[in-house]
Order: sequence, then C-alpha cells, then structure tokens
Amino acid sequence: MTLIKNIGEIAAIGTAFCWSFGSIFFTIAGRQIGANVVNRTRLVLALLLLMLVHLINFGSFLPIHASSSVWFWFGLSGIIGFTIGDTMLFNAFVYVGPRLSMLMMSLVPVFGTIIAWFLLNELLSLPKIIAIIITLAGISWVVFERRNVRLTDRNKAQLEAHYLKGILFGLGGAFCQALGLFFSKKGLANNFSPISGNLIRILIATATIWIIPSIQGKVIDSFKKLSNSKARLGVLGGAIFGPFLGVWLSLIAIQHAYIGIASTLMALPPIILLPLSYWIFKEEITPRAIFGTIIAIIGVALLFLI
Repeated sequence: MTLIKNIGEIAAIGTAFCWSFGSIFFTIAGRQIGANVVNRTRLVLALLLLMLVHLINFGSFLPIHASSSVWFWFGLSGIIGFTIGDTMLFNAFVYVGPRLSMLMMSLVPVFGTIIAWFLLNELLSLPKIIAIIITLAGISWVVFERRNVRLTDRNKAQLEAHYLKGILFGLGGAFCQALGLFFSKKGLANNFSPISGNLIRILIATATIWIIPSIQGKVIDSFKKLSNSKARLGVLGGAIFGPFLGVWLSLIAIQHAYIGIASTLMALPPIILLPLSYWIFKEEITPRAIFGTIIAIIGVALLFLI
C-alpha cells in the first residue's frame, strides 16, 4: 500500500537514475563515433520504441488526429529541444563528461523561470531569485574549479579549450531544453496526452536532424558507424534509459507526485553521477565538486518548492 502511495516519488527517483545511466551510455558512444551521429541514431531508435508504446496505448502508431496547432507546438519543441538542444548536450558529454554536462542541465528550471518571466510576464518573487542565485553559485563553484593537471602548455591550452566548449555546449543544451519545454507546455493545452506529445516531438526532431546527412549522402555512413560494438551498446542503452524509460517514468512521477517534489528528485543526476563518474571514467572528484553540486541541487529544490 505504501509503495503504491509513493509511486510518484519512486518514479521520480527512477527517472533520475535513468537519466544518469543514459548520459553515461551516450558519453561512451559519443566518444567512439561522435556526438552528432549518436544523437541522430538514438532518435530513430527512441522513435520506434515510442511508436510501439503509442500503438499499445492508443491503437495507432502516430497521433494522427491531433490538431495542427498541437503538431506545431510539439514540433517546434522537438526541433529546439532534441535536434538543437540534445546535439549541444551530447557534444558536452564528449568534451567534459556526463557529470559536468548534467550539472549544466540543472539550469533548465532556472532558464525556464527566466523564459516565463520574459514571455509570460510571470513575476519573479524574492525567494525564487535567491534560489536562482544559489543554483548559479553552486554550479559556478564547480565549473571554475582549478584542476591540477601536469601537461605541456600546448596540451593544457587544448584541454582548456575543450573544457570551455563543453561548458558552453552544456549551457546551450540547458537553455534549449527549457525553451523546448515551454513550447511543449503550450502543446499540452486541453489535456493533450503527454505520450502523444512526446512522440510528435521526437518524430519531428528525427525528421529534421536527418535532413543535412541526407543532403550530404551520409545516412548509410551514420548507421555503418554502429558496427563499433561500444557505440552500438551506448546508443541502445542511452535510448532505453533516456527518451524511453526516463521520459515514461517522469510522466508517472508528475502524474502521481507534487510537481515540486517530483522535479526536485528528477534533478538528482549530478549527485548520482559523482560516484559513477569516478568509477567508470576515473574522474577526480574533489570535495569542492561535491559541495558545489549539492549547493546547486539545493538551489533547484528551493526553486520548485518555494
């Protein structure tokens, strides 16, 4: 009985673990065959999985009866969130790894609050401004940590350039995710099904992200790269844990738990990735990184709960 009562909170924690493992899988794949190829191929796999789920739930592969406005808003959300945003995020995975990339993604609710302020004229209360400052302070504390790495000047400059690119890609990915969610919210008006909405997002994103490779004649080449066993495992694992299981559990979480609690629990990947990054990628996790990550998550929690 207690398990059923807390199903929303359990699903939210499950979402956080799914997104954590998904980011690890995508990082492994991206470092083998490139972030752009990973994003393109995993969207195809995610689309097939979601079409199957939609068929089971609604009796059709696609929400063909959805209005044109719904297709427009979710399509726009898919292009911004998946095509552009996830391409940036996957490049961040390659440059700085999943831990820092997902820490950047903690800024999604911050960007979302600012976007709502500009586009919806939602006033920012003093507690929310303080929560945003706490989140930014925690992330900045981690990002600007000086790493003691003994390298030549040339290699050190290259490493710093990669680090800066990774941070910028992470910030861009977080902003695009927030803007994509804003457009999804407009598509969800009149209680439209989140499952159908997510399917439209991924369908449009998949179609748009393959336009350039199609023009360049690189479609077959993209799939040939999946002959790399590590890349193939990474794409498959990431697609299952990310847009399939992760999104499904997040919908359950939001449906059965208070949005503030669910959102806070789903923001835990940076914490979960601290030990995982140490074990899998042999990253040096400093006390400063741990402290800054915890402060950032506290800021996110306050943003949702106050």
